[in-house]
Amino acid sequence: MTTESRLSLLRDARATRRQGKDAIARRQRDRLADLVAFARARSPYYREHYRHLPERGTDPTLLPVTSKAELMPRFDDWVTDPSVTLAAVRAFVEDPALIGEKFLGRYTVSTTSGTTGTPGIFLTDQRVLAVTSAVGARTLSSWLTATDVAHIVARGGRTAMVIATGGHFASTAAAAALRRNRLRRNRIGVFGVHTPMPELVEALNAFRPTLLAPYASMGALLATEQQAGRLHIDPALVVLSAEGLPAPEYDRIATAFGAKVRHSYAANECPFLSQSCAHGWLHLNSDWAILEPVDADHQPVPPGQRSHTALLTNLANRTQPIVRYDLGDAVLVRPDPCPCGDPLPAIQVQGRAADLLTFPARSGQPVTIAPLSVSLTLERLPGVERFQIVQTAPANLSIRLQPTSGADTEQVWQTVHTELTRLLTSHGLDDVTVTRADEPPQQTSGGKYREVIPLT
Repeated sequence: MTTESRLSLLRDARATRRQGKDAIARRQRDRLADLVAFARARSPYYREHYRHLPERGTDPTLLPVTSKAELMPRFDDWVTDPSVTLAAVRAFVEDPALIGEKFLGRYTVSTTSGTTGTPGIFLTDQRVLAVTSAVGARTLSSWLTATDVAHIVARGGRTAMVIATGGHFASTAAAAALRRNRLRRNRIGVFGVHTPMPELVEALNAFRPTLLAPYASMGALLATEQQAGRLHIDPALVVLSAEGLPAPEYDRIATAFGAKVRHSYAANECPFLSQSCAHGWLHLNSDWAILEPVDADHQPVPPGQRSHTALLTNLANRTQPIVRYDLGDAVLVRPDPCPCGDPLPAIQVQGRAADLLTFPARSGQPVTIAPLSVSLTLERLPGVERFQIVQTAPANLSIRLQPTSGADTEQVWQTVHTELTRLLTSHGLDDVTVTRADEPPQQTSGGKYREVIPLT
């Protein structure tokens, strides 16, 4: 654990933004040099890859590019804590009795489904949590006015998180920690993304949050419920995460709730990567992270031009160093200063969009399910290496399935069919047909696997 306290990190985060671009660049340069030195000393993988590099690394473009596909097979050499092994982490993740606990008592574990073709396992250490907390506090201070704070306090200061629960996800562990905190548990409501909409609406109406924090696609669904009059809450701020939405959706959500709407772009590899401003741009927390827009050959792309992918460096994580990591998302860096006045670099992300599944219902009212609700149901099933859900007709889903090596294919399919049917039935969709496709999951032209493909 770093000797830096959360208070000192918060002070530094605020001071850095006030001091402007030069201070941000200086922090980034010094932290990159420290991270490279630490990774070279503690990680056999990086020691091997950095053996020919200068002793002090302050220029990220001189460092080799990494990827999930390259790092995961070298997991034990990649991490800097010798007590962490891939076998031990996998055993931890597969044990349902340990959901919400920390691996080895000190690491939060999150998993990815492998949209780039390789599932990932990521550790969040105490230093990353401390930086995330400091950056988050800095973000809230830029989002909220004194009037907003007064509104939140006057109405109870309750926060509703609509997130993935019941699995090994960073959000689950965070929520569990908040609920264990006696000072906060009565003001933090954790609601599962799998909850059928009528039940979720009823629970939120009873909780009456002043800050609503759902996944983006779930936020869009809740806005529809608010517009229809079934949901009637009055948040001062709606914070969307995990997915992107079409630009008009942010305005619709803001109008539905009569609230500010902000969102973030982040990843398991870097949970504090960015946050939006009032002008809709995402500002990179570049004092703690580097995001390089590059072309297909990993060469720099100038501001104002859409990249093929982006290379991420997490300057806080020393347990599992993420350095020039191919994130797979296309981004565009704003070439001029953002009108909001924030000195942090402004970007647009063009590689993520939420896809909602909408089905006809017998009552005549369409039922819409957020993609994360569906994908998270299948990700945690044993024997599932990769899957792709394709809506081939209004009431038909075709499942492209790739079982793990050695798994009983038929048994895996039956489990997938049972769990997906159960989810649909819980939303009143017992007439939706679920079939297995002949072909395996297909990649997009950009090399990613879309887990959910709605009917066009």
